[in-house]
Amino acid sequence: MSAAASQIALLEQQERELVLPRFTPEDAWELGAAAVDIARAAGHGVVLDIRRPQLVLFRAVLPGAAPDQASWAERKANVVLRMEASSALVDARLTGAGVEPRAMGWLDESYAVTGGSVPIRVAGAGVVAAFTASGLSSQEDHDLVVAALRAHLDAAGSR
Repeated sequence: MSAAASQIALLEQQERELVLPRFTPEDAWELGAAAVDIARAAGHGVVLDIRRPQLVLFRAVLPGAAPDQASWAERKANVVLRMEASSALVDARLTGAGVEPRAMGWLDESYAVTGGSVPIRVAGAGVVAAFTASGLSSQEDHDLVVAALRAHLDAAGSR
């Protein structure tokens, strides 16, 4: 298996694992707050954003985040909400296929095909929101969101 195929398989496996039993506005707040705790402990200056189409459910801007990170978060979330896959997985699939997203003509500048946004997927419902970090490398942003989702799932399992 090539490195690209391995990366795609890993990201697909993460998405199968990160399925929530439910997702309410209160869940968005708890998930976002957990991500803030993780980011603060690591000293990351990031923007954290959880949104549905046309509705921001949670946003935090931590010290050190650059002014344009909110725009990056929105553009990454647009990828998730359109493609129903993490922005890292979409990037890996397109890169693996040798496709330049902008050359396709249907992912304009309102989309950022780079890691850092992960779908909020609910069992029996599908993708209901996007959870995004912006301010680190694409991989680090993705890893931060995945860590917060795993912590949230672990906490939900213990309730």
